[in-house]
Amino acid sequence: MKKPLLLWIIMLLSVSAFSQEYIPTQEDLNRFYNTKTYIVLDPNPISAYNFQMKDAVKNNWEMTDYEFITYDEFEGLRKNPDYSFLMEDIVVFERDKTKARYRFLSLMLGEKRSRLEEMPTLVSVPLSYREVDQEYWAYKLGVILRFFQKHILTMKENPDILDDNVLEYYNKNMSDIKDKTLFLIKDELAPEVDTRSEIKEYYPYEFKLVDREEVAQAIQDAREDVVFLHKVGPQGSRHRARCYKILMGAQNARFYYFDYHIVKKDRRPDGFLKRDFRKLKRKADGGLF
Repeated sequence: MKKPLLLWIIMLLSVSAFSQEYIPTQEDLNRFYNTKTYIVLDPNPISAYNFQMKDAVKNNWEMTDYEFITYDEFEGLRKNPDYSFLMEDIVVFERDKTKARYRFLSLMLGEKRSRLEEMPTLVSVPLSYREVDQEYWAYKLGVILRFFQKHILTMKENPDILDDNVLEYYNKNMSDIKDKTLFLIKDELAPEVDTRSEIKEYYPYEFKLVDREEVAQAIQDAREDVVFLHKVGPQGSRHRARCYKILMGAQNARFYYFDYHIVKKDRRPDGFLKRDFRKLKRKADGGLF
């Protein structure tokens, strides 16, 4: 299985290994700017994902010309090096005994190769477990697309980060979180920290318990003062699997925090943990990660 850039970041955190590693080259990045980007839609014509993605692309995509296509059309175009492709990518980690299937959003380059897995991937971000309803993640597509474009620009202007720990590059933003309002959704928090009083015990900075509509509105309004939690977890579908936790800026699409843990029933629940708040506080206070 291919390992796009953010999967490479996840590998740095995980005991699981991948069979291959692909890190974008400067040649890949230069070629991308000259491509036309095809947005591959869900085969279901009435999928909520399709409506959300079309809206997100129209309002946020600026780097290349683009066109929406079906998966069948993608199969006929994907070997053309003049094209790039934005699409869902189903990922299964090798050596993962749970065999959980993750839904990633990936930006790939057309390549004259025979296998989909060999297409160069510029950037990829986890959206959800495959079984999880779109209501938990589709409203974030706009800001994720903004991150994709900022990340490509960052790689192009700072090629050294490709040889370093990219996770450290983004986690250095963690200290700035004390100047933002952290938007949190109750069902994305561990039971030990899902009330205001419990959170304040470990995180003294500004935060607000909100619903998904408020997060979606903050993203739509590009609120500079808001950072929100993007959690990728099993949502009750599995007892033991990964829970990814990403804090993103609603306006600047920066990553302020990237981590994961293995969900264990009654020990490490599917949600942002007490220890995550402690890490944020320690970094915001000027300590080490």
